[in-house]
Amino acid sequence: MALLKTNGVIIKTRDYKENDKLVWIFSESQGKITAIAKGAKKSRSKLFTCTLALSYGEYVLFQGKNLYTLQEGKINNSFQGLMGNLEKLTYSSYICELIDICLEEGEKNEQLYKDFITCLYLLNTDALDYEILIRSFELRVMKATGYGLNFDNCVMCKQKISTSNYMNLTYYGGVCDKCEKVHGINISRAAYSALKFLNHTSMDKVYRLTLTKEIKKEVEKINTMIISSNYSKKPKSLEMLKYIKE
Repeated sequence: MALLKTNGVIIKTRDYKENDKLVWIFSESQGKITAIAKGAKKSRSKLFTCTLALSYGEYVLFQGKNLYTLQEGKINNSFQGLMGNLEKLTYSSYICELIDICLEEGEKNEQLYKDFITCLYLLNTDALDYEILIRSFELRVMKATGYGLNFDNCVMCKQKISTSNYMNLTYYGGVCDKCEKVHGINISRAAYSALKFLNHTSMDKVYRLTLTKEIKKEVEKINTMIISSNYSKKPKSLEMLKYIKE
């Protein structure tokens, strides 16, 4: 077995046998990996704390034929500030679910990993609109996995465009006023501009954007349609939060 040391975040856990856990780690060097943490269910285990959901740390693992075995872990940030706020906790659970759904086992993406860590740190602050931050992260996941949106050129004729009122969901982008508007959805130009801004702006700068509830709903609708249509299953983490807000 090969020894591996990597930074990563626990994105999902599951009880395994009497005292063990299965943990899914979004790691910096190996992408999404699954590991068994023996004895981690015991509160006195050295692996108990570092295998809690959202734990961000440095992990040492052995790589077996089918599964990693977690040997030790050192926490960099447990993100406990997220636990006491339902909205923050729900959004952080959602981005973990997105990573789990949208990435294959062993699929490595260093930029998406950096964006994921940045998103967690920003969620752990009170500095911005979390809903807008999540839309920004969704766009990054889509781009990293082959479903990035094109806001700068008409996806039909390839001519440069500055804005549009229609999103083609087959070719993932805006359509100019001259081209046929099919296989997509109408969108306000304000929502198009918001999506374009989020797509081109780093997440730590999204606080500059202020949107109305109507525009937020349009942006969410576009992202949700693409995510729901192109990945193995539909994320469910946000359903309860939506119900509570309504």
